[in-house]
Parts: sequence; C-alpha cells; structure tokens
Amino acid sequence: MPGIKLTPRDSFDDAYRKFKRQCDRNLIVTEARARQHYETKTEKRKKEKIATRKKILKKLFMLRRYESRL
Repeated sequence: MPGIKLTPRDSFDDAYRKFKRQCDRNLIVTEARARQHYETKTEKRKKEKIATRKKILKKLFMLRRYESRL
C-alpha cells in the first residue's frame, strides 16, 4: 500500500502528485482494472499469445527498418 511522508512545507498538490506517482510505480490502478472482471485461463493464454506476436512483429519491423537504411 502506498504511503507518503510529508514535510510541513509540502502543499496538497505536491502530496497528491507524490501519491499518484507512487501508485503508478506499484501498478495499483492497472491491477485493480485487471481484477475487476474474472478472466478465464483461456482468455489469459489468448492475451499472452497476442502480446507475444505483437512483440515479435515489432522486432521484425524494427529489424527491417534498420536493414533498409544500410
């Protein structure tokens, strides 16, 4: 759970910014969204497969782009 320590000179905006940054680093919001609905194992595997394919295609695109410049 994120928590921040404030000094007397910190304003509310500064504290809020620190808290938001800490929440982003701990992936709290993304995890809450992912847990909002139950996801079956099949759906998880399907998403992983799609993500893997995207990564491979991105690497291939970058490689071809690099080779075309040579």
